[in-house]
Amino acid sequence: MARGKLRIYLGAAPGVGKTYAMLSEAHRRIERGADCVVAFVEQHGRPRTEVMLHGLEEIPRRELEYRDAVFTEMDVDAVLARRPRVALVDELAHTNIPGSRNTKRWQDVEELLAAGIDVISTVNIQHLESLGDVVEAITGVRQQETVPDELVRRADQIELVDMSPEALRRRMAHGNIYKPDKVDAALSNYFRPGNLTALRELALLWVADRVDEYLNQYRSEHRVSKIWGSRERIVVGLTGGPEGRTLIRRAARLAEKGAGGEVLAVYVTRSDGLTSASPKELAVQRTLVEDLGGTFHQVVGDDVPAALLDFSRGVNATQIVLGVSRRKSWQYVLGPGVGATVARDSGPDLDVHLITHAEAGKGRGLPAARGARLGRSRILWGWFAGVGAPLLLTLLLTHVDADLGLTNDMLLFLTLTVAAALLGGLLPALASAAFGSILLNWYFTPPVHRITIADPKNILALAIFVAVAVSVASVVDLAARRTHQAARLRAESEILSFLAGNVLRGETSLEELLERVRETFVMRSVALLERENDSTSWTVAGCVGPDAPTGRPEDADVEVPAGDHMALALCGRVLPAEDRRVLAAFAAQAAVVVDRRRLQEEADRAKVLAEGNRMRTALLAAVSHDLRTPLAGIKAAVTSLRSEDVAWSEQDRAELLAGIEEGCDRLDHLIANLLDMSRVQTGTVAPLIRDIDLDEVVPMSLAGVPEDGVELDIPETLPMVCVDKGLLERVVANVVENAVKYGPAEEQVVVSASVLGDRVEVRVVDRGPGVPDEAKEHIFEPFQRYGDAPRGNGVGLGLAVARGFTEAMGGTLRAEDTPGGGLTMVLSLPTADNSEVVQGLSATTTS
Repeated sequence: MARGKLRIYLGAAPGVGKTYAMLSEAHRRIERGADCVVAFVEQHGRPRTEVMLHGLEEIPRRELEYRDAVFTEMDVDAVLARRPRVALVDELAHTNIPGSRNTKRWQDVEELLAAGIDVISTVNIQHLESLGDVVEAITGVRQQETVPDELVRRADQIELVDMSPEALRRRMAHGNIYKPDKVDAALSNYFRPGNLTALRELALLWVADRVDEYLNQYRSEHRVSKIWGSRERIVVGLTGGPEGRTLIRRAARLAEKGAGGEVLAVYVTRSDGLTSASPKELAVQRTLVEDLGGTFHQVVGDDVPAALLDFSRGVNATQIVLGVSRRKSWQYVLGPGVGATVARDSGPDLDVHLITHAEAGKGRGLPAARGARLGRSRILWGWFAGVGAPLLLTLLLTHVDADLGLTNDMLLFLTLTVAAALLGGLLPALASAAFGSILLNWYFTPPVHRITIADPKNILALAIFVAVAVSVASVVDLAARRTHQAARLRAESEILSFLAGNVLRGETSLEELLERVRETFVMRSVALLERENDSTSWTVAGCVGPDAPTGRPEDADVEVPAGDHMALALCGRVLPAEDRRVLAAFAAQAAVVVDRRRLQEEADRAKVLAEGNRMRTALLAAVSHDLRTPLAGIKAAVTSLRSEDVAWSEQDRAELLAGIEEGCDRLDHLIANLLDMSRVQTGTVAPLIRDIDLDEVVPMSLAGVPEDGVELDIPETLPMVCVDKGLLERVVANVVENAVKYGPAEEQVVVSASVLGDRVEVRVVDRGPGVPDEAKEHIFEPFQRYGDAPRGNGVGLGLAVARGFTEAMGGTLRAEDTPGGGLTMVLSLPTADNSEVVQGLSATTTS
């Protein structure tokens, strides 16, 4: 059965017209003969939406009872039984009522798609999982209902329903979105122009990224190699030198000039060993480009200009930023350089910027990691100097009428041998010495044009020439090797010191370390394998890269032991012996990271156990005293009432019964707090968020407090709050009881409420002794009581339960000083102005 197709209407905020657009699409499909039904559409009391539902078949909803109330949800079984071609499902991020088939509505949609039913749905940009922190920073509201980004990205069609902030605010003012009594609060809070503009930009950029994915997929499928400048992508070519920071900042400024500009920093490493740049400098540049909103990439290529151009065309870049070469003037005889080559081969569709910097023309010096290792072009020049140049010199000397003498001829040939050694190393120099001696014997040693030598002195001269040539070539090659070794050791020391510092400070995770190994040695994949003993099979402790080895380490291209029962396995190529020393250090560091991670896990488990022991100890103390005290009073009163030796008066009997009732109430209160605290600690609090008026909830929560002990100031004009009614009652009751307990008997506790931005604050003010600043957070911990409160007054769970329930509803509870003395508890709750944003079940639990 083919999977159904998903079409999503994405909006920047509630009210932009997502549901209206979805229903319009349904009418168009029905006109074309498609079987389209309404599985679930929320009207929100909007007349135009209700009109659009006329003529559409609606699947009956499923009714669910929860906390003495009846709610309706989409009936997935009914939709599957009906099997329409297209189903309309509104509010993709909605959280279903407990008892539903699935926890989230997007999970219901996944079932419909798997059954081959096409689904059209709606979602707001703030409900995407990855944007939760960004949206909270913009609006101040934490989204409790989210949908995975991957689900939305996999949609076959995504259509942005766009509307300017001014037009959306006009729709709000006309009453087309919310009821008239909520319009003013909404316009002054969530629907402020700044909020709407930021959310609109967020939606436009997200959809633009999705369109960019479609474009790249199309170019790949149709093999389009030509660059399409649909948006500015700027590639920064890095060498690992200090000028890289200047190039990254310049590229970031270029990207800011165009909307949606993107910066991609690229470092090209050769395929034959360690990277040629300082790892420390590359790490700094990686951090810089990521801080500026760009991305860092490391590609492999022996031909740097070609690799840079291939990468740029692969990502559909429009500009390349390179630094002016650091080579000195004479070094240009070896080639035009990367910048000139890239500019020459870039073509008309790719602009190249050469940026000047402080390091230009100062010389490149020895590479930090590759040392004096000879490149291919340099070896070719060495062979030319050793073989081709002697031929040219012979041709010149034989056709110029100048008798320089055999000694001078030998010195000229010796010069070419030294040049061959400097350029190409030992082998070109030896070839130059042998070839030069043959040419000298044939053309310049009498008798000429014959291999024989007439004068014994010339034999000695040729022997000395060969000996000197071989000696000079050996010395030059040895110096080059020593230079290479020194540079390589320097590179290794930089890598290891930087790595060890990060590992010892705990700044590097196992995956980051393995990724560093993969980049450093240019491997396809790296895995750390471990086993308990020699007879058990290997398991993967961590891996990076595609097709990472998961079986035996021996099956990988490179294997390095990292401990008694641990090994580092790399796939990609066989490393030379000189690289294995550094790789062994990496393996040892990987073992350290694994040990550190396990020790941290053990420490965390020990911390949890210690906290559990502390809770059990406190609970035993509570049971041994706070629970036994009311039980003792109840037991004494019941024993007295049952005694046949005493004739109790009606007044005495009533007092004893009142004592029993008071003890039972205390027991009920203590046990309720203990149970609530266990729910908070285990994360099983599942609030049912609904729009509620504070003036209906707060008075009900004061049933256990003397009427003359509390002064209420709850204005009726307050906006509704999105909370769980039952949890809010418990929160207010616990906070007020705590205030009455510690406040003086002659002073009333004041409970007031006011609006602050897009939240409502409830303040419980007492005139008690107060709490110092350093103890304000401790009073919210379980079994914590401040001051000299008598033991019979509770076990110190009231405020801990109150904060846990508050955070589960998306609110906050904090303690402040009361002006003039005392303590003020500030309960901050989200308003119902953004009911489409925060309505539903909170998945957040707190301890």
